[in-house]
Amino acid sequence: MFKQLSGIRYVYIRSNLYSLFITTVTLLAILLTIYVLFEPKWLHVTSIFVFIILYIVCGTVISFYAGFESSGDLKNRIDGLSVLITQYTNGNYLSSIYCDRDDEISRISNELNQLGVNMQAQVKSLQRLADEKTEFAKSTHKSAVMEERQRLARDLHDAVSQQLFALTMMSEAALKQFDHHPHVAKEQMHEVVQAALKAQTEMRALMLHLRPVHLSGDPLHKGVKQLIAELKDKCQIEFQVNISDDLVLSEAIEDHIFRIIQEALSNILRHANATRVRIDVYMRHDELFVHIRDNGKGFEVEQDLNKKTSYGLKTMRERSQELGGTFIIRSDEDEGTNIDIRIPVHD
Repeated sequence: MFKQLSGIRYVYIRSNLYSLFITTVTLLAILLTIYVLFEPKWLHVTSIFVFIILYIVCGTVISFYAGFESSGDLKNRIDGLSVLITQYTNGNYLSSIYCDRDDEISRISNELNQLGVNMQAQVKSLQRLADEKTEFAKSTHKSAVMEERQRLARDLHDAVSQQLFALTMMSEAALKQFDHHPHVAKEQMHEVVQAALKAQTEMRALMLHLRPVHLSGDPLHKGVKQLIAELKDKCQIEFQVNISDDLVLSEAIEDHIFRIIQEALSNILRHANATRVRIDVYMRHDELFVHIRDNGKGFEVEQDLNKKTSYGLKTMRERSQELGGTFIIRSDEDEGTNIDIRIPVHD
């Protein structure tokens, strides 16, 4: 309630009431001065206070009416500016506001319109740079392949190799306990099974990165559906993919979106313990929307982004920003994870 009373309409009303108060005090002082000094017959105390009370009542009504009427146009213009700023915040840089006056608000409106034009030019520039970057990436494909092999070798050594070593040690320990302490051996074999499942999950996630860096000429919907088809044969996750076959995007945008989806699926396989994953990719009003959801165990977003292991999340965010888009991730423990990406797409 008090927040609403701080609106521009009530600022005008308070200003009028303040003026009314000053005027009332001044009139009362003048009338009392005349009454004390000159004592005219036509002026007495009762008439003074009746006049002042009537003046206050009429002035209050007029202050409220004038405040609402005089502030209405200004409030509408400021609301228009607020809506325009919200549109820019959401990435709708083609929005503009019409102004036909020569005052301060009109100048602000014109500056905001120009800001939208500049931001739209920046988005196109970013996408043009992304196209150039894609061409450059193709020309350096061999070096990228070598770097990818080295990274996979490190991941295999750091994750799968160590887990296989642990499997070996636990298996040997279980064999030694099998004859004399079978219940201990059984517990150790359960640990072996869990470690094997974890190693298998790591291998499936790493296999995603063995795919080509680019779509190799395939459209986005075909590449993603082929990727999902391969994963369905290797894991028990239920996938739901909604990508229109007639989606037309530049090669740079398709490559970036494919790699973002690939990285997201890799994270889900490694960390989420999910049983259902849904991917939606669609166009709406010159914007590309990408939603990736899972029903996994979730995580604390702010804490995980500060960890070294959040490299995949940072990579997805950087790819979205390179296209002039926004990347939002929402997750809570035991409630799954939602990734929302919005990319402006213009001819």
